[in-house]
Amino acid sequence: MEIQKKKKGFSAIALVIIVAVILLILIVPTYNNLATSREEVNKSYAQVENVVQRRADLIPNLVNTVKGYTDHESETLEAVTTARAGVTNAQSPEELAEANEAVTRAIGDINVVVEAYPELKADTQFISLMDELSGSENRISVERKNYNEAVQAYNTKLVRFPTNLIGMVTGFDQAEYFRAQPGAEVAPTVDFNN
Repeated sequence: MEIQKKKKGFSAIALVIIVAVILLILIVPTYNNLATSREEVNKSYAQVENVVQRRADLIPNLVNTVKGYTDHESETLEAVTTARAGVTNAQSPEELAEANEAVTRAIGDINVVVEAYPELKADTQFISLMDELSGSENRISVERKNYNEAVQAYNTKLVRFPTNLIGMVTGFDQAEYFRAQPGAEVAPTVDFNN
């Protein structure tokens, strides 16, 4: 009798160990895959922040160049500086998108000011800064696309079975897409030929 009880106890322990090992074999790779995907999202978002900040870093030079030619455009220049600060303070993709849009509007306002100052339009430093800003816009667009692709891959993993269960238990949440602000589909008009 005692031998049979020991065998049953040993069998129960062995069964628990086997189930635990099987669960670990299934859970660990899935967890690691989710962790890797989440880090890809974080890396992609950091790159979006990097290129948006690069553009924001050009703004003080642009403001100083415009200041050198204008005396009474302080409101526009203050708006540009305030918009730049929004980029630095953004804490989420939504806030960064809003701040980026504010910078785009502010730069558009500078372009309106520039129209009244033909000598500013011809200034090589101003032209160079505007080219840099244009290049930055292209970089931002590419990095937002890369970020959204990383978010899509990660979020897709989180909704698939059984990964969704493992993700829920281990605290993985869906990532937020980088969305453009309403009206962002209308590109600002920049015309240096007037």
